[in-house]
Amino acid sequence: MTNTVLVIGYVWPEPESSAAGSRMLSLLRMFFASGCRVVFSSPAQRSEFMADLDAEGIESASILLNDSSFDAFVTGLKPDYVVFDRFLMEEQFAWRIEQACPEAMRILDTEDLQFLRGARQQAHKEKRQMRKEDLFSELAKRECAAILRCDLSLIISSHEMALLQDTFAIDAALLHHLPFLLDPDWQYPLHKPFTQRKHFVTIGNFRHAPNWDSVLYLQQIWPLIRQALPDAELHIYGAYPPKKAMALNNPATGFLVKGRADNAHAVLADARICLSPLRFGAGLKGKLIDAMQTGTPSITTSIGAEGMAGGLPWPGLVEDSAEKIAAAAIHLYQDETGWNECRQRIAPILKAHYDGQRFSRELMRRLASIRENLEQHRLNNFTGAMLRHHSMKSTMYLSKWIEAKNTLASRQATRGEPE
Repeated sequence: MTNTVLVIGYVWPEPESSAAGSRMLSLLRMFFASGCRVVFSSPAQRSEFMADLDAEGIESASILLNDSSFDAFVTGLKPDYVVFDRFLMEEQFAWRIEQACPEAMRILDTEDLQFLRGARQQAHKEKRQMRKEDLFSELAKRECAAILRCDLSLIISSHEMALLQDTFAIDAALLHHLPFLLDPDWQYPLHKPFTQRKHFVTIGNFRHAPNWDSVLYLQQIWPLIRQALPDAELHIYGAYPPKKAMALNNPATGFLVKGRADNAHAVLADARICLSPLRFGAGLKGKLIDAMQTGTPSITTSIGAEGMAGGLPWPGLVEDSAEKIAAAAIHLYQDETGWNECRQRIAPILKAHYDGQRFSRELMRRLASIRENLEQHRLNNFTGAMLRHHSMKSTMYLSKWIEAKNTLASRQATRGEPE
């Protein structure tokens, strides 16, 4: 019998716009390749750059927040697995799933830990190092509560796996490490050698705060690089560039804001070095994975490289100050031998830590095992049961109140009555 997987997304997946969109599409493909019926749903508006789900064999459905039409939809669908894309979707829809389809296994895909990113961003704003107490925020309480309420949470980074278990005492039985799922046999059509590449490139969705901050940081770093390499250019790509980003474009200094890249791999494959000086963030960095796939060494920060190489040597250089990042960029840009050594480090990382076939098999076995013993699995998670009993009740009644308010307003509008 074919299993049905319902995915509830915060937005429609845009694999060419963000690493989150690319990851979501890989998850959908994984379930589809496993023989599942896959339905992607979202309360967000469909976008111009969203993936063609029909072409992937994946069904799609628009759903509404705070509306009982979702109850009828999910009751008719009868999913075996429900995947929430980010904890916000778990907060909105998990109680409805539990009421309509109690036997459906509930899975949270965190993408990255938003509370970790938020804690680092706040510390950065205050120009200090993040402290452990920064982690214990309201956002952390909400996100960890969602993890505890679900039957399993997919965690993209080994660093975040350790953080959840060591700092927040979350049972490993509720967590599953699932990094980017890459095809181990896929190769970029041409890995250009050192002499056929030039310039620097950075790439990242401008709506993602760490990426925008990185561009601002590059305004400090780039003059130092340009002084030593007067013919070099920095090509800045990213989806949804705001006017303030495009205003930074300066051909005279080689600081070139290009906007959306039609093909991220193509622009990275032409560059000699990928620059990604991230000062805060969480999860894994799609831009650095793309750089690896195109044989492009990268220069990033300790936050950028966090959890990505699993102890293997970084395929580039890692520095954490503007001066050291600039010095590393200048050195590697001119060092063909060192550049080739960095590139040789890529294949072992991709093979050891991003083999999509292996990680997909492991996840599907884990899901089947939990589902077979779902009742006992939930009994073992008493904290999650308490959270579902208490915190989700408040969400449920707030949602029902909003729905009743919207229904009343609609009726009044139809009758021409004042609100």
